[in-house]
This record gives sequence, structure tokens and C-alpha cells, in this order.
Amino acid sequence: MQGRIMDFLPSIFKFNDGTDADTKEKFLLRREEMLDILAREEYGVMPERKKASGKLIKRITKCACGYAVEDVVEITIPTPNGDFTFPIHHLYPVKEGKHPTFVYLHFRGDIYSNYCPAEEIVERGFSVAIFNYLDIATDDGDFNNGISTYFPRTGKGDEWGKIGMWAYAASAVADYLLTCPQTDESLLGVIGHSRLGKTALWCGANDERFKFVVSNDSGCGGAAYEQHRSPDRETNEKICNVFPYWFCENYKKHVNDYENRCFDQHFLLASICPRYLLVGSASEDLWADPIAEEMSCVASSPAWDLFNKKGYIPNSSDGSIHYHIRPGIHFLGRPDWNTYMDFIMKKKNEKDFKNETFDF
Repeated sequence: MQGRIMDFLPSIFKFNDGTDADTKEKFLLRREEMLDILAREEYGVMPERKKASGKLIKRITKCACGYAVEDVVEITIPTPNGDFTFPIHHLYPVKEGKHPTFVYLHFRGDIYSNYCPAEEIVERGFSVAIFNYLDIATDDGDFNNGISTYFPRTGKGDEWGKIGMWAYAASAVADYLLTCPQTDESLLGVIGHSRLGKTALWCGANDERFKFVVSNDSGCGGAAYEQHRSPDRETNEKICNVFPYWFCENYKKHVNDYENRCFDQHFLLASICPRYLLVGSASEDLWADPIAEEMSCVASSPAWDLFNKKGYIPNSSDGSIHYHIRPGIHFLGRPDWNTYMDFIMKKKNEKDFKNETFDF
């Protein structure tokens, strides 16, 4: 299976000049090339980011059935045109200590929703920092609001789209969390669903502080490689017609030009190597193309071999890539969260993360 996929996808082991990236050291250089290609041709180039800070606005004790403390925090990102601020809700266990922590890109601003089983997350010993993606930039073609106004548009084809802006904010949340005594920095993850699953992948690929990168039903422009063409799937032609503002303008050049494209989504997944990658699908979510999501895991898996790590192992959580597909529709629910938390706790129990090295 792996051989057939690798035969027609652009190679993660070939530099732009055609030479081989066949060692760990060379692959890390190739990784930078792949991220540069994805920035220029798909998501847009993110501006240089200065370290963000957080200010506690309100603390609520004994929430989430009494399991948690909730901190409402204002995150401030310094920009060349002033400070941009947005709120997060940081929910962490009442029990003192460092906890595995998610940065969760959310479609809503509240912490209690069908997409976020807050009590269950905290009861299992995790903390979660939630922010509403619309507090960063609106989900439309308007680039005159939110963080967009702090980085005026220049009209270049590689200017960042909204996915890049949301990812930029998720890294700013990590800046704050890594100053918190409740955060286990060795177990920091980023998670998102659908368009925010695409965002979590782009954020995690660029930000090595995230040791776990979780994509739920991200599909086209996310985990699903695009040269696979299922009849009911979203394609980059469709996504560029409806949501062009998620990406940079250059992405439109690649509509239906699969044979000549110098990249595909396995570049994105491989750029997370040698850390942990979790990709979730739903059996009835044909639009997100579960087959292509799993095959992208297969295509990116050989990168982990260079680091003496197992990549993707079908129907197993023993590797560094975990793919799961559940019955049902396009949604992020308890079965997904519990699968991801099970995987993280398994890895935590397998080794001492304090001494884990990811060879960057």
C-alpha cells in the first residue's frame, strides 16, 4: 500500500534540487523546505511572531462539577502596529500539579458545548485552553478586522489566509500556557475540528513546542492528500471556490493540477515528525475523505523511520501516528476526545516525557 502511494506523490525525501534527504539531519532541512512550500503555495507566510503574554481577568473555582478551576485570560500578541488581544478560557484540574494540556481552537467562546466535554477532559487529568477562532479573525473574505488589521495586506500571492491567522493565535496561547504551573510542557497538544483541524495541523507543523498535534475531520487542505479523488470528497477546486480566504492566493494556481504539483498534504503531516500526530475521521464524513486522510498518514509515516521511531501502524496506537475512524458524521465528540486522551496517556505511561528528545 505504502509503495503504491509513494509512487505518485511528491517525495518527502527529495530536496527541491532533486538530491536525497535520506538521513535524519538532511530530513530536518527538507522539513524546512516543505514548510516553506506549504507557506508559499497553500497557507501563506505567517509574519514573524514575538512572544505573547497573558493577563488573568477572572478566576472561577470549583467549576465543571467541581473538578476544575477556570481562568479567563487576556492574551496579548505584540505586532509592528500595536498589541492585539483576545480572550481564552483555561480550564485545569483542581488538583495541583502539571497536567497534559490542549490548546483547543473552538467554533464558540464557551467552554461547555457538545464539541468540548469539559468535565470529562478535566476529570481525566487534562487541562484545556479554549479560544473562539472568530476572536482572531472572521471566517470570511473580510481582511479588515481582528488580527488582519495589524498586518496590512500587500497583494502578494503568498500572503497568509485565515488558517494562518488562527494558527498564529494558537501559538500565542502556547506562549502563555508554558508560563503556567499547571502545564506539563512535555505533554502540550493542539487540537481542532474541520477547518480548525486544518489549522491545528498547520500550527503544529510550524511550532515544535506542540508534542501532540490533533486533527479531527480536517479533510481537504488538512490531513487528506489531494491526489486521491473520491467522488464525494471536497477538492481544492471546491474549497477555493467557497473558502478561498482560508488560504493564500497562490493556492488557486494548483486547482486540478495534481500531476504538476510539487506538494501534497503528506508534506504537512511529515513536517510534524518526529513528534506525535493524531488524525481522526468519521465513516459517514465522505466530504472529508477518510480514505485520503488515512493514506496521508501512510505516505508521511516513513519520515519517523529516520528517527528510529514507529510511524503509522494500522489499527494500532503503538506508533507515533495514530489514525482513528469512528462511526458517524462530521463532528468532534466524546469518542474522539477520549481516543486522543487515551493515546496521550498511553505514550505518557510508556516513557518518561521529561527526558524525551525530539531531535530538533
